[in-house]
Parts: sequence; structure tokens; C-alpha cells
Amino acid sequence: MSSASIADAARSHRLDPRIPGLVPGFDAPFFQAGLAGYSDAPMRLVARRQGCPFCVTEALLDRTLINGGKGRTREDPDLLAEECGTGDPLENRAAGLEDHPIAGQIMGTLPDEMAEGAAILVAFGYETIDVNLACPVKKIRRRNRGGHFLTAPADAIDVLRAVRAAVPPSIPCTVKLRRAWDDTEEMARRFETIFDAVHELGYAWATVHCRTVEQRYEGPARWPFLADLTRRYPDRLIFGSGDIWCAEDIFAMLALTGVHAVSVARGCIGNPWIFRQARALMAGEPPLPPRIDEQRAALLEHFTLAVRLHGERGASRMMRKFGIRFAQHHPSADDVRRAFIACSTADDWHAVLRAWYPDTG
Repeated sequence: MSSASIADAARSHRLDPRIPGLVPGFDAPFFQAGLAGYSDAPMRLVARRQGCPFCVTEALLDRTLINGGKGRTREDPDLLAEECGTGDPLENRAAGLEDHPIAGQIMGTLPDEMAEGAAILVAFGYETIDVNLACPVKKIRRRNRGGHFLTAPADAIDVLRAVRAAVPPSIPCTVKLRRAWDDTEEMARRFETIFDAVHELGYAWATVHCRTVEQRYEGPARWPFLADLTRRYPDRLIFGSGDIWCAEDIFAMLALTGVHAVSVARGCIGNPWIFRQARALMAGEPPLPPRIDEQRAALLEHFTLAVRLHGERGASRMMRKFGIRFAQHHPSADDVRRAFIACSTADDWHAVLRAWYPDTG
């Protein structure tokens, strides 16, 4: 599509009213995906400041949740607001620490454990429970989780049924899928069996990544697959995922495939401005790149929130990977990237900001 066609598509797009009807506050046709090792509360909060209407956690293992692990310490949508603010929901919302609406994404193997884990996420206050039947990571496949279920429709349906039964009817359940395990006809049929069950069991929508599990992230995403799916199932809410790298890609996918919303995954790492730019396109305005002062502010906020959640040592290590991605927006991207790679302490991090992102205020 040409830039002019994409701009027209963005201006004329109308969000399907079923989406905000199911999840109040989900007011735009795009959202931040769950990203393993990335999409914790600091990343989500920075994205929300830039106009992201809805976020998904990284996949949380059911057994870890049941055993009292990571789900509470890193993914509770209100924990950081309580620690950084006053504990008053209204004041935390005013301070921009409101991590809602949000989907808690769960992954596991056994229906009963998946159901118990989903109930724990409900107690945490998630507006939506998302079942991961898509993850292509090899260690997940070896343990019969995530994308493995696309080879085993009966097992997948047992999990979906158990989770839906464990979650109150007022809370939407959704599912993340890939288009199949591989490109064989048998695997395509298995996808269809699961996709039909998603609808029949009362799931609100399916987000479909249009690569196979075996592809992982290699090769182009097959957008025509999404177009065929929406054509054949016009009554179902279908969200799309795959090869979204800039705001224009969001509206190209919406226009070319007919999906109802777009999952922004790797394209939003170090690029929270993609959501602001998408909203600008919808308003008929140019999607302006972030200025140096805006980059500095986002980097500083992200680091500060990460320190509060993970501690200075943990944040200093994990923020390197974010800094490397943020660097792509800087005029001296290669030099800034190397500077972030060399960071190992909070002092190192602030030294990079002083050197490359001067405070001109």
C-alpha cells in the first residue's frame, strides 16, 4: 500500500464496538503484545504514556503462579503503582501508574493447573485472561506448552474449556495462536479445529500470528492467511500479529487483512512512540519521530520504573537490551548502541544519557 492509502485507511478506520464493549478503555485498533523477557510493568507503563490502549503480560507459567512465584513479583498490574505511588488507585491513575486495561497471559500443560493459574490472575485484577497456544520457544515445545498445542487439538480444547470454566463469565477470555505448527495440510486442519473451539467455548477473540510454530520468527509473516480467515469468519473478532514494525504497518494490516485489531510485538521494543504515531495517523496527522528530549524522558522513566520494580542491580542489567533498541531513534544510533551495550550499572546508564541525550530543559 502507498503512504497515501495507508493514511486514508487510518483516518477512516472505525473500531469495532465489540472491543471496548468487552474491555472498556480498549479504544484503538492496536495493542502491546506479551513479549517474553520484555513486557513487564515498566515497559507497559511507558507504552501507555504514548497512547497504548491495552497490554498483554508476557506468558506466565501456571505452576509458577500456583507456587507463588513470578506472577506476583513482576506481573501484578497494580504492584508497581502501590510501590511507587500512595496505594490510592485514584492518585496512582493520576500519576500515570494505572496499568489497565490489561490481559494476563497464561501458559502451561494440564487443564486443571491452567484453570487454577487463570483463577489466580483473576484475583490479581486482570480485565482479560489470555491463553497462550502460540509460543515457539524450543524448551516450551519440549514441555508440551504454547505452540505445541497446535499439534494436539483435543488437548488444546481441554485447556481452553477448563480456563473458560474457571474464569467468571464477566471477564473475557482470549487466546493467542499461530496459524499452524507447520505448513502441512494436516496441521492446517488442526488449527481450524482449535480455532472453531475458541469461538464455540465463548472466547472473546483470537490473536493469530501468521507464521507457523516451526518458522518461529524467520521469514515473512503470511498476511494473506489472515485475510482468508477474516473472510471466512466475518462474525468473529480476529486480531492479527506478524511483521508490525511501524505505525503505518498497523493500518496496512487492518486494511489488507480485515482483522479487527493489531498486536504490536517486537516492533514496540524500544519504540513506545509507535502507539502515539498510530493515534496521530487516525487523527489525520503525520506520525512524527521522537525528539531527543522525548527519547531521554522515555529512557529515564523506563529505567526509574525498572529500578523500583527489579532493584538497581537487576534493572541495570536488563535495561541494556532496551537501550540497544531505543538507540535506533538516535541520529548517532551505532555509537549510542555501543554505549548501552557497555552499561552494567546505574551510573553507566546515566552517563550514557548525559553524553547522548542532554537535558536541555
